[in-house]
Amino acid sequence: MSEQKMIEVVQEAMDDQGIEDKVTAVGEFLPRGSIGAGEIGGLVGGSAGDLAGNLAGSIAGAAGFLAGMHRQQDESGLPRRMLVGVSPSAVYGFVERSRHTEPGGLVFRAPRDKLTVKVHQRLNVRILELVEDDTGAAIELEGSRIPVTHANDVFKALGH
Repeated sequence: MSEQKMIEVVQEAMDDQGIEDKVTAVGEFLPRGSIGAGEIGGLVGGSAGDLAGNLAGSIAGAAGFLAGMHRQQDESGLPRRMLVGVSPSAVYGFVERSRHTEPGGLVFRAPRDKLTVKVHQRLNVRILELVEDDTGAAIELEGSRIPVTHANDVFKALGH
């Protein structure tokens, strides 16, 4: 999906929810630790399934990956997938239904003038920390390096 389409669907959600702002970049993000937890779950499931044979090992590995991701996401308190939009004044997170349809409710709005943005490099993801300057409260997300998610567009819009 094009970056422009993602911007359009997030802008529609903002307009529908009465948010008067314009996003310039949108990307898909998961709660921090989702992919790592999935990989650990996949290793555990695959190891257990290998005892029964190759096919069972593959199925158990995939099931373990999904179980690990879902557990981590449930523990984060954040939706499993989010569309994160950036405007000149704020960063917005919306519940993602899919990358090509209008997202659900607003999860967070973080004013950029009161925000410190931290980015951490990992092997297959980049971690985005949005830290509120006054309280130190942080929203921690991870964005895939795969171009179709457009997470890199969000990192660029935030100056990283």
